[in-house]
Amino acid sequence: MSASIVLFVSLIVLLLLSVPVGFSLLIASLVTILFTDVSLPFSLMTQVMITANDSFPLMAIPFFILAGVLMGKGGVSERLLNIASSFVGHYRGGFAIATILTAMFFSAISGSGPATVAAIGTIMIPAMVKRGYSKVFATALIAAAGTIGIVIPPSIPLVIYGVSSGTSIGDLFMAGIIPGILMGLSLIIWAVLHARKHAYETDPRATWKERLQAINRGKGALLMPVVILGGIYGGIFTPTEAAVVAVVYGLVLSFLIYREMTWKESLAAVYDSSLTTGTIMLIIAAAAVFGRILALEQIPNEVASAMLSITDNPIIFLLLINVLLLVVGTFMETIAAVIILTPVLLPLAMQMGIDPIHFGIIMIVNLSLGFITPPLGLNLFVASSVSNIKIVQLSKAIIPPFIGLVITLLIVTYISGLSLILT
Repeated sequence: MSASIVLFVSLIVLLLLSVPVGFSLLIASLVTILFTDVSLPFSLMTQVMITANDSFPLMAIPFFILAGVLMGKGGVSERLLNIASSFVGHYRGGFAIATILTAMFFSAISGSGPATVAAIGTIMIPAMVKRGYSKVFATALIAAAGTIGIVIPPSIPLVIYGVSSGTSIGDLFMAGIIPGILMGLSLIIWAVLHARKHAYETDPRATWKERLQAINRGKGALLMPVVILGGIYGGIFTPTEAAVVAVVYGLVLSFLIYREMTWKESLAAVYDSSLTTGTIMLIIAAAAVFGRILALEQIPNEVASAMLSITDNPIIFLLLINVLLLVVGTFMETIAAVIILTPVLLPLAMQMGIDPIHFGIIMIVNLSLGFITPPLGLNLFVASSVSNIKIVQLSKAIIPPFIGLVITLLIVTYISGLSLILT
């Protein structure tokens, strides 16, 4: 049996058995080394794992995660919601729109889909139900809005893609802004149509005085994305340094300005972010070994030859890539998918004349949909745990926003200027 078959069959079986992704990648690699003729000594395997994590840009990951957790516990989400609600709450479906806008802003703080769902969902799902919204709809809305968390910068998967592809992380961050906004707009359209159909109640129109007061209370949270992106693109600091700035900013905001975080909560934030970081770093190390076996077996070349034998038309190629990534996203964690597939697909995309920045955005937007597609569907599980809605019920409710996000994906795929105009 060939090494490639053993490698992928082992991985699929382990994932189906619900073995964590990092361990699945590592065990599949070990099985392949032990039972095939792959020439990868264990000493080299260890070196590959260490080298994979020995990267300055990757240092941004733990700090962005910590900044997101600090902001989530420090009263940021409530203030963002008040700002959004003051401007759109009086429209039919306005509270749902405010929820999406809040998720988009929080995404620009946390860089994580599940973190966005957890932070926004605990506040918004009960509030939407209180205003007459269906609990299933509210939960599906939060889960879908969480997909934006890995597209709008700072995005951890974009950092991983930048490291894997050698492209500018700053340019990738800028390229993710418009696609992330388009994803939000598609969800807003769905929310408004749904709200009109069910005649959900609206809030009283806020006065400009109330709006300005909401902005004043939440101006610190609103400024954080400006500080991060402005500093990166203004050449003041690198994306990695920006992550450290984000943590310091989050601490100042939560402790000194909002004063809604205790030392005990800050230690809990460090603990939670450490666990998340450890999980991600294990996946990166294991995926590096997995990728080394792929390279030794020349699987990327075989995939490239197979796809070129199907078509040399960039339009059809991108459609095939989207189908492939949609399937991969249903059962593979986003970071692992980026690490494994970038070396395989990016050279082929560049042969087709596709810009690596644009291709990175296509990958991340596509894989973001994996957060709301079973069986992996991490956003679904987080939202389900917050609202106590069954996964089966939630999976049906997520279909309309999923269709809207797929349409957005196709727009982003075939209109490259949407991604590249800000870079």
